Amino acid sequence: MSNEGKQSMSLFAIPGSQPDELDRKVRSLFPGVTVRKDLVRRMRSAYSVPTFVIEFLLGRYCSDPDDEVVREGMEYVRQTLSLKYAKPDERELIKSRIEQQRRYELIEKVAVRLVEEDNQYWAELKNIDIKYVRIDSSEIRKHERLLTGGLWAEVEIEYDDSFQFKGKTRPFIIRELRPIQVSNLELDSLRENRTQFTTGEWLNFLIRSLGFREDHPYFTQRRKMLHVARLIPLVEKNYNLVELGPRGTGKSFVYQQVSPYSHLISGGQTTAAQMFVNLNTGQKGLVALWDTVAFDEMPRGGFEDKKVIDICKNYMEDGQFSRGREIIAAEGSVVFVGNLDGDIETILRTSHLFYPMPKQMDLAFFDRIHCYLPGWEFEKTGDAYYTSHLGLVSDFLAEVLTKLRKDSYTHRPEEFYHFGSHLSGRDQKSVRKTVSGLIKLLHPHGDVTKEELSKYIEFAMEMRRRVKEQLKKMGGMEYWDVNFSFIEKETAEEKFVQLPESGGGQIIPAETMSPGSVYSIGFDAEDKKIALFLIQTQTNKGSGRIIPLGNLSSRMKEAIKVADAYLKANIRKFGIEKDLKSYDFSIQALNLSQAKEGTETAVAFYVSMVSAILEKPLKEQSVVLGEMSVGGILMRVSNLVERMQLALDSGAKRILLPSENKRDLPDVPDILLNKIQPVFYTDPTNAAIRAMDLE
Repeated sequence: MSNEGKQSMSLFAIPGSQPDELDRKVRSLFPGVTVRKDLVRRMRSAYSVPTFVIEFLLGRYCSDPDDEVVREGMEYVRQTLSLKYAKPDERELIKSRIEQQRRYELIEKVAVRLVEEDNQYWAELKNIDIKYVRIDSSEIRKHERLLTGGLWAEVEIEYDDSFQFKGKTRPFIIRELRPIQVSNLELDSLRENRTQFTTGEWLNFLIRSLGFREDHPYFTQRRKMLHVARLIPLVEKNYNLVELGPRGTGKSFVYQQVSPYSHLISGGQTTAAQMFVNLNTGQKGLVALWDTVAFDEMPRGGFEDKKVIDICKNYMEDGQFSRGREIIAAEGSVVFVGNLDGDIETILRTSHLFYPMPKQMDLAFFDRIHCYLPGWEFEKTGDAYYTSHLGLVSDFLAEVLTKLRKDSYTHRPEEFYHFGSHLSGRDQKSVRKTVSGLIKLLHPHGDVTKEELSKYIEFAMEMRRRVKEQLKKMGGMEYWDVNFSFIEKETAEEKFVQLPESGGGQIIPAETMSPGSVYSIGFDAEDKKIALFLIQTQTNKGSGRIIPLGNLSSRMKEAIKVADAYLKANIRKFGIEKDLKSYDFSIQALNLSQAKEGTETAVAFYVSMVSAILEKPLKEQSVVLGEMSVGGILMRVSNLVERMQLALDSGAKRILLPSENKRDLPDVPDILLNKIQPVFYTDPTNAAIRAMDLE
């Protein structure tokens, strides 16, 4: 084996982590800004130091392919961190050492400000809180990042107590500054380097840069895309994203560890002054200071400052907010991450995917979300998923991401495609912004093929349709258009975009159920929503009792009494000679939508009792709607479109309605009528006959 081959293999001494062609390409094209991610994990567990500080040091001293050099470099990095890292609680100790030794080296975050009344630039050592440090103007010109929040660096500090400035001793002087973050970055070389990779290679490189092992079976093409999509708020201005899923899947990792331009609010609480602007001081808030503001585990009860939601809603629409008389623009993206407990199919059957969000957030708020990432498709992170290959140093990656925010590719989808008719203006805006973000991340040079663009449009439409589907569940007719599609200009071929979780969430089975089982949709007056119920009735020898089971509301118990009275008065219409007083009816209503009650269900209770006494099941996939009086008078069903949609989403193929509702059919969209059959009845007995298909 050649010396070059031995050196290449020695870099990856960990079993199963042999260097590959991608490593060699990365090392040659990105010298000094890549690092072995397994080394980072080792060092990060030992030192409470920002990740990008560790990575930059490792990239500088441990990038040689020789294994011995890597070990020596690791030891040097350990010593450097132990001896030079400035901890906030050692402030006075470090000041004393500087004074005693007269020259002292440390690793610090340095920020520079111009103090107008002094006509002087002053540096600040952020960790040890020394605010007036002299710095040569040449350093400021070389490292502009000193003026935009600060720069981590190896700093040589001199102590000169003879220096006076306006009668005050200012003894600290920066004599040398060696950045350990990227201080100036031009994207031209990155764009040129990207041309040396295929799209697949570049995607794998991004996944490695996030610390993951892209060749693990878990990392399918889709999961890679989902991980990359977490970065879109960091490259796209004013991008609104939600990710809800199980605990431990790394939802907040990107916004906490990958970029220093992202701010994570743990616990989700903030105020309007902190988020937008302080009216007393004029200080701009988080959305003006950070590329991304991420809320982690928002409180279900909502924000303590009630103004946050209203102002945020306006800001998420167009990147502007008003405080006092001033209209203020900002570019910070807004991200909401949190936990979604339970099985996704059950949640889809019984609720909606926004249910963990604060109650103060309304439909208009959710409609401003550009992307809903399916957090339930991520698994908990573990050692098997982590890479030992080369990835970009986090600080370099973060600088690339923030620089890319200046680009825009929102126009690219319409180079080859039209949007389908179902996409509203907000839908189209969401799709454009998501596609733009994906192009920046995967094609920073801007060169994307028609086929790749098609995949990104489809992905973007899925992420937005997930939002729209929940709005339809919660708001009904107003958010009806969810059949997203895009049309190729050249061929006029139209492609419709589905959700992977569609089809899950259908609770009404395709097979025939047992006699006495009836699905119905009632109205929950307290929560002002419609809800799906499964009514089940069993008959046993007895004395004519009605035995309600479970936690039936008073309104539903009243509906059962109405159904029972009408059944006893009309039983002979079915040719039944049985004496109902010799039977007991055990009746239960299973709440499938987390409702508190279900009014307008008396006809369904009646049909359930008839089905049980006749021992005849209903025709499969049927839902029975309607309210009745004790004399059999029928009431027109309200909110018909919403009830039909819920029935369809739950798996129904036909829906039984009072004849009075025929006049509502013109309001029902054709797409709904094509998927679910309305069956009209003239009285409760006719409803039972038609439900069981006895005609």
